Amino acid sequence: MAEEWKQGPAIGIDLGTTYSCVGVWQNDRVEIIVNDQGNRTTPSYVAFTEKERLVGDAAKNQVARNPTNSVFDAKRLIGRRFSDPLVQNDINLWPFKVIEGSKDKPMIVVSYKGEDKQFAAEEISSMVLKNMREIAEAYLGKTVKNAVVTVPAYFNDAQRKATMDAGGIAGLNVMRILNEPTAAAIAYGLDNVGRIGKRNVLIFDLGGGTADISLLTVEENSFEVKAVAGDTHLGGEDFDNRMVNHFVQIFKRWHKKDISGNARALRRLRTACERAKRILSSAIETTIEVDSLYDGIDFSSTITRAKFAELNMDLFRNSIELVERCLTDAKMDKGSVNDVVLTGGSTRIPKVQQLLQDFFDGKELNRSINPDEAVAYGASVQAASLTGMCNEKVKNIVLLDVTPLSLGVDLKSGLMSVVIPRNTAIPTKMESYYTTTVDNQTEMLVAVYEGERARFVDNCWLGEFTLRGIPSAPSGVPSVVICFDIDANGILNVSAWERTTGVSHKITITNEMARLPKEEINRMIKDAEMYKVEDDKYREKAEAKAALENYAYDMRNTVNDKENGAKLDPAGKKRIEGAVQQVTQWLDWNQLAEADELEEKLIGLQLICNPIIAKNAKEQ
Repeated sequence: MAEEWKQGPAIGIDLGTTYSCVGVWQNDRVEIIVNDQGNRTTPSYVAFTEKERLVGDAAKNQVARNPTNSVFDAKRLIGRRFSDPLVQNDINLWPFKVIEGSKDKPMIVVSYKGEDKQFAAEEISSMVLKNMREIAEAYLGKTVKNAVVTVPAYFNDAQRKATMDAGGIAGLNVMRILNEPTAAAIAYGLDNVGRIGKRNVLIFDLGGGTADISLLTVEENSFEVKAVAGDTHLGGEDFDNRMVNHFVQIFKRWHKKDISGNARALRRLRTACERAKRILSSAIETTIEVDSLYDGIDFSSTITRAKFAELNMDLFRNSIELVERCLTDAKMDKGSVNDVVLTGGSTRIPKVQQLLQDFFDGKELNRSINPDEAVAYGASVQAASLTGMCNEKVKNIVLLDVTPLSLGVDLKSGLMSVVIPRNTAIPTKMESYYTTTVDNQTEMLVAVYEGERARFVDNCWLGEFTLRGIPSAPSGVPSVVICFDIDANGILNVSAWERTTGVSHKITITNEMARLPKEEINRMIKDAEMYKVEDDKYREKAEAKAALENYAYDMRNTVNDKENGAKLDPAGKKRIEGAVQQVTQWLDWNQLAEADELEEKLIGLQLICNPIIAKNAKEQ
C-alpha cells in the first residue's frame, strides 16, 4: 500500500455532520478547495428526485420542497445500531425514513426515480466523500485516489471502520483515519512550529453534530495527544432542534395547530432556525419569518441571544464538562493549559465562548484558525506528510494520538476486564493474562468490548472468537495471553494464545454486527459507478437541452433585433422564425427527450439557420 500512496496527490477531507471540506498541500502550503458554487465548505446532503441524484449545495437548496428524500446527518448513523437510543431519538426528528435492516443496521429509505431505495449510512457518506474527491479532481486537473479522512476523536471502533468503508465505496484509498481535534491542532501548530516552544494546547472542537476535546503537548514538530473526551451526539444540529421545538410550541399556542407531523413545514422552519442561530452569534436579537408555514398561515417571531442560550444551556454546560473530564484524564490542571484553541462552527456561539472562558478563569481564547477549515487543513498536512509530497517542516511531523475508549474482554463474573485503558497513546500493544474458570476446560470464548462501564453488557461489543486446544487441566492452571494491538488508524487486532502449547488465534476486530460485509461493500462500489453513469447521463442531457435552447433563443433574438433582423432576407427570416418556433414547441412537449434527440434537433436547426445567417453576412 505504501507504493500506492506515492501515486498522484493526496487530499485531506473533513467529513462533517452538516458540512464537509477538502484541502490539498500545494506550493508549500495547504489550499482549501472551493466547490462549483464557489464555497469553501459543502453541505453533507444527498437528495434523490424523480430525475436525478444531487449532492452538496444542490441537494440542500431543494430540501424544503423535497424533505423526505433529502438525506443529511448520515454521520449520526454511521457505525451505529438501529436499536441505539440515540438513533431512535433522531429518527423522530428527521423527515426521511429510517428502518431496521439486517443485523440491527439502520437503513435510510428514499424514493428515487419512482422506486423505493434503501441506503446504509456508509453509502450516503460515500456519496459526500466522492463529491469532495470530484471537487479536488476538478481543481487539480488529475485523478485523486489517496486521502486522509477525519473523524470525531470519540468515534468508536465500529464508527471508524464504517468511515473507512465509506471511503472505499467512494473509490478512495483512505491512508489514515485522523481525529478531528488532532487535525485542528496540526493546523494551529504548523504556523507556530519552532516559535512557540513546548506548549499544552487544548482543542475545543464543537461542530454541527459532535463535540471533541483534545489536550496536546506541542513541541517543535511533535504533536502528542495527552487525553481526549467527547460526545458524538452534541453539536449545532441539537441546538437547531431546541429552537425548532420552541417555535413549534409557539405556533401551536398562537394558532392552535400542530405542525410537528408536517415534514415540509418543519424543514422550512429548521432552515429559518439555522439562519437565526448564525445571526445570533453577532446580533442580540433576530426574527424568524416563514411565509405560509402551515395551512396558509404566515409565521413571524423574534428570538434573542439570551433566549437561545437558555434553550440550550444544559447542552452548552455538557460541552464544558467534557473539558473538565479531559483535564482530569490527562492529570493536568487548567492552569497548565497554555492555549485554548477554538474550532468547529458552533464555537462561534457567544455563550459557549463565555462559559469556556469562565472555566479557564478569564483566559483569552485562541481564535487564530478558521473554525470551518482547520480540520481539513490538518488532514491535508497529514496526507502530504504520509506521501512525502511536502517540505521538510511537514515531512518531519510526529503525531502521537490516543485511544478514546477503554478496550477489554468479558470476564465470566459479568465485569469487563480492561486491557487497554482509555487515553493510551497509539499505536500500542498490550497484553493481559487469563486462565480457565472450570476444570478440564479446553476452549475459551474471547469477547471484545469497548467502553467505560463496569459491566461488559453496558459497553459496545466489537467482536469475538474462540481459542481452542487448551490442554485439559484443573481450573486456574492453563495460562492464556490476550494481546490487543491498535494501529495508527485506531483499528484493533486481538490475538490469544495458550503459553504451554502455543495454540493461538488472531482476528482483526471487524464488528460484523455493525460493519458492512465485503460483498455488500463491493455491491455499493458497483452501485456508485452506476449512479455516476446516471449522473453523467443526466448532466449530458441537461447540457444538450441548454445548447439547443440557447441556439434557438439566439436565432430568435437575431431575427427580432431591429438592426440585424432588418438586414435579413424576408424569406430567410420567416424560415428561421418557423424553425425556431417548431423547436421550442417540440421542447415543451418533449421534456424527457434524451441527449441524442436534443443534439439531433440542434443539428437540424443549425442546418436551416446557419446558411441563411452566413449568406446574409456575405452579402453585407
